[in-house]
Amino acid sequence: MNRHPLNKITIKGYKSIRELDNLHLDKLNVLIGSNGAGKSNLVSIFKMLNAMAEERFQTYTQQMGGAHTLLYYGQKVTKSIVIDFAFGANAYHCKLTATENDTLFFEEETCYFHSLRYEQPYNESILTTGRKESGLKSNANRKVVNYVLESIKSWHIYHFHDTSDTSAMKQICQIADNERLRHDASNIAAYLFLLQEKYSKEYKNIVNMIRHVTPFFDDFILRPAPINPNTIQLEWKHTTSDAYFNAHSLSDGTLRFICLATLLLQPKEKLPSTILLDEPELGLHPYAITVLANLLKSAATNTQVLVSTQSVTLVNQLTPENIIVVDRNEKESTFKRLTKDDWNHWLDSYGLGDLWEKNLIGGRP
Repeated sequence: MNRHPLNKITIKGYKSIRELDNLHLDKLNVLIGSNGAGKSNLVSIFKMLNAMAEERFQTYTQQMGGAHTLLYYGQKVTKSIVIDFAFGANAYHCKLTATENDTLFFEEETCYFHSLRYEQPYNESILTTGRKESGLKSNANRKVVNYVLESIKSWHIYHFHDTSDTSAMKQICQIADNERLRHDASNIAAYLFLLQEKYSKEYKNIVNMIRHVTPFFDDFILRPAPINPNTIQLEWKHTTSDAYFNAHSLSDGTLRFICLATLLLQPKEKLPSTILLDEPELGLHPYAITVLANLLKSAATNTQVLVSTQSVTLVNQLTPENIIVVDRNEKESTFKRLTKDDWNHWLDSYGLGDLWEKNLIGGRP
């Protein structure tokens, strides 16, 4: 399927977002702001849309604590959530309305196709009366609906924060689990094995990037487990030792960087249409964060990237056009994209992250 990046999003009544009207998105979009400003809330709506596309919306709502927690200041203040996403020539609209038993149902759901052939956008409305789950999947035989459904399913949120001893990325996984890198990198060994076997150029780029940040790292040892050839575990070689090393021998920051490099340097055809990352700099050395910024910019030439960050170091490597400033004004989150012309006279003397740290661009870090 051809990838079309998200052009504009409108969100009303969701968590701290009372009204976000036609926020323009580019190829690289970096959300900055203080804790609690609403950055993660914007990212989380993609997770909700993924659940809707898979007909898991009611389960997702209950897992999040019910409709009350998803509505802007609860049901006493807000009765409905409205979502409008435009991408390429297509768009998606839905209205989610609260019930008395703290759930949400689909009051409206429509897919649009914009074309010069039509004076008005062509739309395919989905019967929504009392529907508890999205009608996208059940109407996938309709052309526009199917396109919207596949687009939503291709937006992926990644969290590589859990690097504890019990984290999934440190465990044995099925070697055949390699269609795509999972959101928590639980199949990192299987996915790297696939890249080594089928995409040697991209695999070498990943290894070289990890060596660049972690000089003691030589290469991965990717092999089916001797006892059970259907499984595999992340193993690697040290530059100065022939001892056995696996993921448990890596620092938290190194393991997270391995996952990030694999995600952002994977083959073009394997990339999601939109990559979403919430604070990917967590636990990384400042130099690794600088390298990460370059990886994000490089990946954004092939797909769309949306990142939430608290890192001044990361922002210092970016340009104003990449940045969306998130502030919490009184009771609601606000979003503002920076423009180059407004900050050119400052950037001769300061990095963009420095201006953020000085609270000149808002979104106080």
